[in-house]
Formats: sequence, C-alpha cells, structure tokens
Amino acid sequence: MKITFLGAAREVTGSMYMLERNDGGIFLVDCGMFQGRSEHSNEENFPFEAKEVDFLILTHAHLDHSGRIPKLVKDGFSGKLYMTYPTSELVKVLWKDTVKLMGEEAEWKNRKNRRSGKPEVVPLFDMDDVERAASLIEVVPYDEMVELNGVNFRLRDAGHILGSSSVELWVDGLKMVFSGDVGPQRNGIEGAPAFITDADYVVVESTYGDRLHKGLDETRREFRDAILSTIKRGKVLIPSFVVDRAQRIIYEFSLMKSEGLLPHNLQIFFDSPMGKAVTEIYKEHKDLLSGEVLEFMSKGHDPFDVKGLSYVSSVEESKRINDVESAIVIAGSGMCNGGRIVHHLKHNLWKDTTSVIFVGYQAVGTLGRKIVEGAERVRVAGEDVKVAAHIYTINGFSAHADRDELLKWVSGFGNDTVFFVTHGEEKSSLSLAKAIMDAGKSAVVPVPGQTVELDRKEDIEKSVELLEGRGQILDDIQSKLDYIKKHGIAYSADVEALLKSVDVLLDAVRERLM
Repeated sequence: MKITFLGAAREVTGSMYMLERNDGGIFLVDCGMFQGRSEHSNEENFPFEAKEVDFLILTHAHLDHSGRIPKLVKDGFSGKLYMTYPTSELVKVLWKDTVKLMGEEAEWKNRKNRRSGKPEVVPLFDMDDVERAASLIEVVPYDEMVELNGVNFRLRDAGHILGSSSVELWVDGLKMVFSGDVGPQRNGIEGAPAFITDADYVVVESTYGDRLHKGLDETRREFRDAILSTIKRGKVLIPSFVVDRAQRIIYEFSLMKSEGLLPHNLQIFFDSPMGKAVTEIYKEHKDLLSGEVLEFMSKGHDPFDVKGLSYVSSVEESKRINDVESAIVIAGSGMCNGGRIVHHLKHNLWKDTTSVIFVGYQAVGTLGRKIVEGAERVRVAGEDVKVAAHIYTINGFSAHADRDELLKWVSGFGNDTVFFVTHGEEKSSLSLAKAIMDAGKSAVVPVPGQTVELDRKEDIEKSVELLEGRGQILDDIQSKLDYIKKHGIAYSADVEALLKSVDVLLDAVRERLM
C-alpha cells in the first residue's frame, strides 16, 4: 500500500491523504482547502482522476479538511463520503456559505476583469456541486467498525470540534491511524480525545508541535482582562472560526455573565450568515460536549445563549454595527483572510480605542498572521490601514493539543510504530518529530506530494530524516533566513547570485527527500 501526502505537509492547511491499495483501489482521507500562502493551490487540478477514487473518510468539518470535497464531486467523484453525524450537518452549512462567499468574490473580480479585458473568474464549485456532495454522505457513529471490501475503519472522538474524529484504518494487512486534529485534554466545551493504541503507521498533526498552551484558568483571566479593559472605551473584535471557536467564545461570555462580570447593557454581535445555524447544531448535540458544559447546564444556564447576544445575518445589519461605539464583535474568518471580520478591521483597526483578540491559529501569509506578528500597517480590503488597536493573542482557547498533549497522545503507541508528522508549519512538525524520536520512536516529516511505500517499513525507518545534528542545521538555516527577512537585503548583483545559489541547493535537498 502507498500513501501520498497531497496537503498539510510542512504546512497547516489543505489536508488530503491519498491511499493506494495493493489491488489498485484508491481512497482519500480529507480533502481540504489551502489557506494563506498556499491558497492558490485550490485552483490546481487534483493529481489523480476524481472518478477513480472509491470513497473518502472525513475527519471533521473545518474547511482546511473538507473544503474541496464539492470540487472533487464536480470533477467526477461519485463514491461515499464517510463522517460522523455532527460533521455531516456542519459541512453542509460550511459548503453552502463557501459557495456564497466565492460567488461574491468572483462577481467583484469579474467586474474588474471585464473593464480590463481579462477572462472571467469561475468559482471552484457551485450549489449544485454542494447538493451532489451532500447526497453522497454516509453517517458513521463513533466507535463502530465499518467494513468496505477489504478496508475496515473506525472513527474515534478526536476532541477537537463537534463531530471531529481520528481514524483507525485496517487495510492490506496493516493498521494505520490518522489523528485528524487532536483536541487538548481540557478543552472547555469538547471532551478529551480518545486514547488509541497499536498501529503500524500514524499520521499525526503538529499545529502546536513546538509550543505549550497556557492553562485554562490563566487563559480565562487573560481573556477577561482584555475584554473588561476594552468595553469601557470601544469595540472588541474577535476574529473567529464560525465552527467551534465562536461557540467556545459565546460559552466564555455566558460564564462571565453568570458571574456578573459583564455590563447588563453590553451588546455582543455574532456577525456571520451561518452563525446561528452552526450554534443550533451545537445545541442539538449537547450530549457530546464536555463535563464542564454539562455541569453548567445542570445549574440552569444555557452555554450558548447570552443576554445581549445578537446573530447578524444580512450585510445591512453588519454595516450598522459601525455606528455602535462600544460592543463585542465575533466574526469570521478566523485568520482574517476573508469574511466580515475584514470589514470590521478596515473600520476599526486604526483606532486606539479598539482591541483585537486572536483566539485561534494564524497561518503564514494570512492577514491575521501579519497583525499578530506586529505589522504597523496592513492591507485590508484594498486599503492600507494603520494598526493602532490593542492586539491580544490568546492561544489557550485553542481546539488543538499542544506539544506535551500531542506527545501524551502519541505515547499510547509502541516503539515499532512509524509516525508521519503533518499539519504543522515546518518548524513545528520538525520539532514534534524530534520529540517523538527522543522518546524512542520513529518519525518522518513528509514533503508535499511525497509518496511512501507502506509495505517496506524497514526502508521508511532508515529514511527517518531527523538526526540530532541535522535538526540543528535546519534550525541554523531558519535563524539566518529570519535575520535576512527582518533586516532586509541590499540587492546587489553578487547578493542576488548568492541567494539564487542557495535556492538551487535547497531545491536539491528537497528532491533528495522526495
């Protein structure tokens, strides 16, 4: 059997893994959108014939895992899409909203293209593709074995978002596990991830593979201080993924309200056309939420209903928020690379009475990443905007496990298991792989497009790339690149020639690793 890493290899987004069975059958785990610096890759053709894919297993609803499934269907896929019931409800909402956003963006671009004589832009997929994709969904309960002509699999609770799963897979005499996105041990609204043991191979995420989160109590204190110090003087903007992170923030406000910490007349806007629909799905599946949430509910509180909370659907309602001087605004997208948060940043980022609280991961190349890294000016909706707002980064609310929690999850597997470390920026993936190896296990960090023969385990173990000295070399190279980026380069002819030589050498190293 072979596995090809078609996304989320040395980056966080675009999750997609293609597995080729010994009998020639093909299936996928995830089919997500790229975001940030690799967003252009969404336009590229799949490196396989979509009609030849037998089925797809989806780990969870987030668009970086599910977003290109309608495109897959558009290109000819007609097999089953296997996922949990909550995931099936969430992806339908997300896909429909994506069609709307892509349509609006295409319309805006085409008005400019028609004036300049350029060809028109066509969205990745349309509502017909979404409807056809939805018709292919096959719901699978947690922990139930599914048998598919020589492929057996089971979905386990990953504790990341509602309906998220890790995948246990048996095929061609091997057991393989896909972690999906693993949640923290203490998540706030989701339960802890299932503890899985035994596998020949594990594909494990590494979003926070090189860092630790602060504890939940400390995170809550930071969040509350940021909120309470701002609402007296201006707006609080919270860029948020509409699925899970927004519901988590609403729950935090519900806790604060129950403790009498929020003014009774405070306005909270959840500015998203799909915000109410997603929150209703969370309410429908309260039995899957954490013990903390269930205990809060037992005292008569609703975790997702706060006095003063308004769901904003129309563009006109969204624009009217500009006239409100003091309020909390939750809006997508979480990385500020689209959605209504861009509109609010344009109107408020330049004000020193504003606070922007980032509560989720910001991928390289996104507007959110530029802001959290301290940019003094940023490009927002076609305009240069000064960053005068107070910026807070609070990662303790993350729905991803940190380094130590990932290592705890990994510890359930034996020393003969080989780990493929994915779904993280290169530095994070390499760091987690090194920590796994320090624990006496084997770890590989695949490069984009790499294919691995899983039947030749000895060869894979020999190819493990992270030796102590090599890891130090990579750290040294990264440090020098960071210095050059920070301090700028005098582009003389000899400097440019040297940089081109470095580029060629790095390409040669990359080729050797593939």
